[in-house]
Amino acid sequence: MAAVTWLPGQPALPAGSRRQRRAGTAPLLPCPPLLFPPLLSAPGRAAAGGPPQIWHKQHYRKKMTHWFHRNPLKATAPVSFNFYGVATTPAATKVCNDLRLSRTRLLELFTDSSCNPEMMKNATDLYFSLLQGFILSLDDSSQECKLRYIQNFKWTDTLQGQVPNAQQDAVFELVSMGFNVALWYTKYASRLAGKEDITEDEAKDVHRSLKIAAGIFKHLKESHIPKLITPVEKGRDLEARLIDSYIIQCQAEAQEVTIARAIELKHNPGLIAALAYETANFYQKADQTLSSLDPTYAGKWRKYLNLKTCFYMAYAYCYHGQTLLASDKCGEAIRSLQESEKFFAKAEALCKEYGETKGPGTTAKPSGHLFFRKLGSLIKNTLEKCQRENGFIYFQKVPAEAPQLELKANYGLVEPVPFEFPALNAHWTPETLAAFDLTKRPKDDTAKPKPDEEVKPLKEPDIKPQKDSGCQIS
Repeated sequence: MAAVTWLPGQPALPAGSRRQRRAGTAPLLPCPPLLFPPLLSAPGRAAAGGPPQIWHKQHYRKKMTHWFHRNPLKATAPVSFNFYGVATTPAATKVCNDLRLSRTRLLELFTDSSCNPEMMKNATDLYFSLLQGFILSLDDSSQECKLRYIQNFKWTDTLQGQVPNAQQDAVFELVSMGFNVALWYTKYASRLAGKEDITEDEAKDVHRSLKIAAGIFKHLKESHIPKLITPVEKGRDLEARLIDSYIIQCQAEAQEVTIARAIELKHNPGLIAALAYETANFYQKADQTLSSLDPTYAGKWRKYLNLKTCFYMAYAYCYHGQTLLASDKCGEAIRSLQESEKFFAKAEALCKEYGETKGPGTTAKPSGHLFFRKLGSLIKNTLEKCQRENGFIYFQKVPAEAPQLELKANYGLVEPVPFEFPALNAHWTPETLAAFDLTKRPKDDTAKPKPDEEVKPLKEPDIKPQKDSGCQIS
């Protein structure tokens, strides 16, 4: 027999012949380290000589089973901030150089797959604090900053292709770049959720990033988009309908993480059903908000929202059925599970339609993903259990009408994280602002670019699903 390394306090395993083991007379050998019993509690593992904290970190990891639709990032034309003759002092020139460099760096981070929220926050704080000098009055008065209209900015839309919208307004730059920052947080959350193994801390990062994105969208809508001089065109990113849809979608997706956590920890089925019902309502509301948009642009996005509405209604009826069964209402439980099957079938059909619909966003086959297949198995198994119990124990009539879901979740509902742009950069002083002499601007400086001039799209990282994760990320 091979030698076995023994550590003090390790549990023992029986050795000897099969006959000795059956009779209970076999000698005991210490358990090899690889068979260290995972079912021991943390104190038990510590008593047996094992490191409970390391065990916890290694065995906590779970597969995230979420899949999120993502629209492309907004693209923008380069901005040099070269105000030759207008910036009359080295301090003024330095602010312009810093603006150009910080903007370029921020745009690079949008497509850098190694970027994390800390890197993004540092880059956005620097650029926005410098850009505020073109918008804010240094004396806190309501008077407009003289530099607000000095520079032209061009931005595309997430839905309407690469023909840009151009405005000579620093507020337009602020809200457009802020919009892209919010989109980046949603894409970061998707990328993280697409990992094959994810820790508890990473799951919290997914949840937090989606709430941050919702907070940014909300702040732009309430505090800055109304300040634009040029009204927002219908169907453009900065229009209220689209902003509202992005906010609601972020909240719904964050609640998906909450639901997954509640299921993993085996919380009360009534709570899970209520959270799923609230999440389905979020997705339905987001879809209704987009209903008046041109389907050429919003059709694929709406298919996703419809799909998720049906998917989480199926979840809600499934777990509501478990709650009814626990209350000895087996007939109603069966009807609830049958309704869950109907919504799941609708979601399956919408999965196919989503994959066939052309338009901006993710290309995927959602029905083949793990998140979808797991729910189908859960509904089937739960319904079969209810039918067996009803045939052996309850003998209750199955109602013709599905139970009305009047579920209200008291826990786990997601609210956007409040967001504010950073304070004015310290380089902006009254002397620096005074050093910009607008009388020296070229006469043709305000000439607008051609409206049909295209802007190159951002080359977003090609993020593919891990082999077993069931996630497709844009």
